[in-house]
Amino acid sequence: MAFTGYHMGRVAFATLVAIFVAGANAIDIFLEWNVALDNTIQPVCLKQPVITINGKFPGPLINTTTNDFVHVNVFNNMEEPLRFTWNGIQQRLNSWHDGVSGTNCPILPGKNWTYVFQTKDQIGSFFYFPSINFHKAAGSFGPIQAEFDLLIGDWIFDSYNVSALKIYSWSLIMEDKQMAFQAIPDIILINGKGPYGHPLSKSYEFYSVTKGKTYRFRISNVGTALSFNFRIQNHQMVIVGTEGSCTNQITLDSLDVHVGQSYSVLVTADQNEVDYYIVATPKLINNTGSRNLDGVAVLHYSNSITNVSGPLPTGPDPFDLEFSVNQAKSIRWNMTAGAARPNPQGTFNVTNVTLSQTFILQNSVAEIQGHPRYVVNNVSYLTTNTPLKLADYLNNGLGWIELVFKNHLDFMDSWHFDGFGFYVVGFGNGEWTEESCKTYNLLDPVVRSTVQLYPGGWSAVYAFLDNQGMWNLRSQNLKNWYLGQELYLRVHDDDPNPAKERPPPQNLLRCGN
Repeated sequence: MAFTGYHMGRVAFATLVAIFVAGANAIDIFLEWNVALDNTIQPVCLKQPVITINGKFPGPLINTTTNDFVHVNVFNNMEEPLRFTWNGIQQRLNSWHDGVSGTNCPILPGKNWTYVFQTKDQIGSFFYFPSINFHKAAGSFGPIQAEFDLLIGDWIFDSYNVSALKIYSWSLIMEDKQMAFQAIPDIILINGKGPYGHPLSKSYEFYSVTKGKTYRFRISNVGTALSFNFRIQNHQMVIVGTEGSCTNQITLDSLDVHVGQSYSVLVTADQNEVDYYIVATPKLINNTGSRNLDGVAVLHYSNSITNVSGPLPTGPDPFDLEFSVNQAKSIRWNMTAGAARPNPQGTFNVTNVTLSQTFILQNSVAEIQGHPRYVVNNVSYLTTNTPLKLADYLNNGLGWIELVFKNHLDFMDSWHFDGFGFYVVGFGNGEWTEESCKTYNLLDPVVRSTVQLYPGGWSAVYAFLDNQGMWNLRSQNLKNWYLGQELYLRVHDDDPNPAKERPPPQNLLRCGN
């Protein structure tokens, strides 16, 4: 799960742990989490409840290497049900622990349950978060892996329950059923801390570096709604990985990161020994005046005696979709890099695959029972009392599928596929047709688990259904997910061999029917 060969320094207010070369020998990692609602931790100078893990916000690091088995015993000390999902971890053979409504019953108040998953055949940057209602808007997310983690995301000043109520109320009263609703968050946090210089910030994040050394930063968008552009003043970054694969190393001045996505970048401390701004600015909104949503941290040179000052470094036009699409297309798989398996990534390409089926999934808003909901192909998901995995054993077979996501909404969206890394083969504007396939990159498409959808555009991915189980396919935009924009894919094999899918755990939670 880790790159090696680069210097790792110390980080202020963040824990840096050692990384080791991925090996064939798996180990068991046992963690115990106490999850509670805390009214004393304040990311900004406002009173609001924050969901903490072992008293921390963000939650503790899960430091794991390829093939490890991770056991997380979660004690729910809240007064409502709780469930966690592991963003980007493919959980080979074991969707019983995926932590979404179609696969797991929730952990009831005062109870505990142990999630078990294996980080099999994986490298990259990942994170976890709670998957019920609007819990993610209240915290309890954290990093999976190590180093200079930047968990960056939008934050809402309302409590998570009030935010959910507002979204639900909108679905009852909205007059224009075809107009997508977008609630603009109030601030951008970096590692649970407010922006440097913001009047409501109690503290800010900073990273200490030594001149001449190179550091790896893991950047994750843990927010609920907004894509952002990330940059470090006067420094370039070399992208080396997404949430699931090594990429060709390209040098960038700034990087667009969409909701649910993660990147690994290398930054060399090669500038004058003063302090510099680290900035995350939102995409596709007017970020001026009183509604300033800049997330700001500080890159501190160890010998610096000069604080940051002056205006923030400028980035690309937040409404320039052409810049964002072209950058996304330039991020490609490194075909010669070593993988978690003992062979290069390029062993697994999609140049000559045979697709068994193409699914076109269209995002939009539709009226259902008199109220607007977010839909996929005019269908909105309703959480069932019994998880689908407990109730459904349909036979769908294995093979390659193509997923085309069409965004009919007027804002950015992101879609995530639990249990799989998919090949991002194409982006386009307007309607997708068979002719669109001619624009695909089938030579070295990057592999990841979350793909962005541009307003009025489409994104196409290939996925190989080799991971048995019931897997969640969803919008990463929290309000879309909350109002029905998700579905489940059942990958079934008649062979009961536990090497293909493990049987239900003995401590399986039961609910509903």
